[in-house]
Amino acid sequence: MLQVIIYPGEDGYWVAECPTLPGCISQGKTREEAVKNIREAIAGYIAALEEE
Repeated sequence: MLQVIIYPGEDGYWVAECPTLPGCISQGKTREEAVKNIREAIAGYIAALEEE
C-alpha cells in the first residue's frame, strides 16, 4: 500500500501526491476528485515502470 498526502492547494483545488513515487502528483476540484486522480496517476506511473 502506498502513502498518499492530500492537502489544499491554490485556487481552491486539492493536491494529492505519493511521496514514494517521485513526481507522482495530481489535483482535483474536490478532495474526492483528487483521490480519484492520484489513483489513476499511480496506476500510470507503475505501468510506465513495468514497461521499462
